[in-house]
Amino acid sequence: MSGPTEADVTVPTEGGRPPTPPGPSEPEAAYAPPLDDRPSRKTAKVRDVRRYGQPPGLKDRRNEEHWAGRYYMRSLSPYVSWVALRLGFSPNQLTYMMMACGVLAGAVVSIPATGTAAIGPALGGAVLIQVYLLLDCIDGEVARYLRRTSVAGVFLDRIGHYLSEVALLTGLGFAAQGGWRNGGYVELGLLAALGAALIKAETDNVVVARAKSGLAADPTGGDRALRPRSTKIALARQAASLLGFHRIIGAVELSLFILAAAVLDAVLKTDTPAAMRVLCVAVAAVAVVQTLLHLVSILASRRLK
Repeated sequence: MSGPTEADVTVPTEGGRPPTPPGPSEPEAAYAPPLDDRPSRKTAKVRDVRRYGQPPGLKDRRNEEHWAGRYYMRSLSPYVSWVALRLGFSPNQLTYMMMACGVLAGAVVSIPATGTAAIGPALGGAVLIQVYLLLDCIDGEVARYLRRTSVAGVFLDRIGHYLSEVALLTGLGFAAQGGWRNGGYVELGLLAALGAALIKAETDNVVVARAKSGLAADPTGGDRALRPRSTKIALARQAASLLGFHRIIGAVELSLFILAAAVLDAVLKTDTPAAMRVLCVAVAAVAVVQTLLHLVSILASRRLK
């Protein structure tokens, strides 16, 4: 995330001319043109949040913007960002709230329950993940509006994603096990959580490796740099992307799958959470395979060149 710099902003003019600098008799402080015309946080309107908090191209970011953000959350978030601005929340405070919602979702999902009662924790987890996604949108919008984008903010945001996905996958393991006790499904949930963390670490370490080598964070060539140089690997990567099976370990999609599994178990009236267990096995398998494929894809691409 990055806000406008002084060099990027056009200073308002009068009659097509730049503002007149102070004369000999005018104090220097009298000539202080604003960076732009955005209202203060207390007088901002929703349209101002959209203008300054959602710059052009925000929804089109290939690897940064979630599909739920593009389809509905970015339409809702300016209203909540407006409230956050009026209440005086800082961007980092909103990011901490995002982290809390993500971790709490995993804890709620793990609450022992059977039959129709199991729908409650699953529904609670899904709602908390939607709030997590909303907060993930508004912390950046508030930061851009206030021009408080920072490296620390990006760091906290990334940590929040790590913690939330790990918590939700671990919670799925306990839900599949049928309670807060050790067992094979808990271990599968932890395995999936480890895989999700490693996938994110692989992505983040591309930037680390490039920085340590004195290269720019983003490789030149745009999407071409992401594609493997091997045609076979590129086709396999494209097929996997089209199938979208990797999304099952993402927090938003996983929370919906957990809710669907809880509903299915309630309908089937099984003695054990059969659908939840099938989901847990599938998630663990995808996490392991995706960890390896993602690593191969990075090494075979131009991202480390």
